[in-house]
Amino acid sequence: MNKGKDKRKIISAIILRGGDEDKELVGKCLKSVGWVDEIIEVETDKLEGSFAEWRNAGAKRTHGEWLLYLDTDEEVSADLKKEIVLRIKNYETSSSAYAIPRANIFLGHKMKWGGWYPDYVIRLIKKDKLEGWYGDLHEQPRINGELGYLINPLIHTTHRSLLEMVSKTNKWSDIEAKLLYDSQHPPMNLIRFTTAGFREFWFRGIKKLGFLDGTIGIIEIIYQTFSKLITYMKLWELQKINKNSQMTNN
Repeated sequence: MNKGKDKRKIISAIILRGGDEDKELVGKCLKSVGWVDEIIEVETDKLEGSFAEWRNAGAKRTHGEWLLYLDTDEEVSADLKKEIVLRIKNYETSSSAYAIPRANIFLGHKMKWGGWYPDYVIRLIKKDKLEGWYGDLHEQPRINGELGYLINPLIHTTHRSLLEMVSKTNKWSDIEAKLLYDSQHPPMNLIRFTTAGFREFWFRGIKKLGFLDGTIGIIEIIYQTFSKLITYMKLWELQKINKNSQMTNN
């Protein structure tokens, strides 16, 4: 629905939405962008493709001059709304897109360490400066112009339970392992498993001081290391299946 009269400066929110997502989170997400001029929901269960393709499909349906992208587990904070209105609707910008800091909420705790904040994501883009989204998993927009940075955060409510965390890892590790396999990653062995796990543990726990988030910080360090290793285990499995297939064919 287009609620704005100023066609030149309308803000369109694009929300990717699956059919099995938590209704409470979806409701909070939609309420947080009730102030924009147009809301476009992209039902991912009804479309084939990747996140990049879904974001591009949403952009094609908009009428706005600026695009604000959200997932259903994200909310625009009140301060972020004010900042966007000030910069975009009041014409106080020279940027073609903005990276927005994201406040990640894990198990009810707002993460401050471990590399989880400010966690910038490019989600506010001038439509005529967007060349497209690219990437199968960690998709990124290609922008023609200057990138600015906002101060106030998106609220990202993720990892609400250990069961949910493990379920997401099982889903996304399949995709990540396949991408690594398709990129012809070197065969996995003991050294590569060890270094992969150590790198993740070192980055989250030591370099980014994840332990300063207390018990949940420690849980997240262990979990992210576990998640990384699961991806590489699945890569090892794909490599083994391919190797056995080649031996059989020969």
